[in-house]
Amino acid sequence: MNKAQVLIIDDEPQIRKLLQINLESNDYKVIQAINAKEGTTLAASHLPDAILLDIGLPDKSGHDVLKELKEWYNKPVIVLSVQDNESDIIKALDNGATDYLTKPFRTGELLARLRSAIRRNQNIETNAIVISGDLEIDLVGRTIKKQKEFVKLTSTEYSLLALFARNEGRVLTHQYILKEVWGVGYQKETQYLRVFVGTLRKKIEDNPNNPQYIITESGVGYRFQ
Repeated sequence: MNKAQVLIIDDEPQIRKLLQINLESNDYKVIQAINAKEGTTLAASHLPDAILLDIGLPDKSGHDVLKELKEWYNKPVIVLSVQDNESDIIKALDNGATDYLTKPFRTGELLARLRSAIRRNQNIETNAIVISGDLEIDLVGRTIKKQKEFVKLTSTEYSLLALFARNEGRVLTHQYILKEVWGVGYQKETQYLRVFVGTLRKKIEDNPNNPQYIITESGVGYRFQ
């Protein structure tokens, strides 16, 4: 089995060394860049399976690097940052980040999120059916089953659930979901989203008040797992 390759873009030598040790000990290939210019060059030449991107780079904001990468790079980018404010996290996720971890982070959590992100990305093109617990979502046939029984959804409910399923494990911001499901003019209509998430939970969750599929990320958005 080929080892997954991870590109680290971070200007802190200690962080790069820590990441390299932990990644290589978990069977990843590692390449490193110390700034934005070197990072984008290596990303283009090596096409790694995932990128760990620091926001505070010396030559360019990591947010700008992320936007540039997502114009052509369709694999996971996990943002690492000392900034833990809500606006910074939302900005990164809106710009296409797969996930966001604040420094100092727990190595075990980073490895778990990295494994999950790479696995999801590998399955996106090959799996038309998403199965989670007793829930089965057929993205080609546009059908939903729970405990092998068909679940009837409205067109909007299906579009919302399909968006979650295609981005399994990734935090989606309120603005991103509204834009993708309802359109650009609806990005401030968060009440729409709350209502539809509520009705969707009633149809697919065993306990809508304690959901196991559509998880609220407080102040940011939702994650499907």
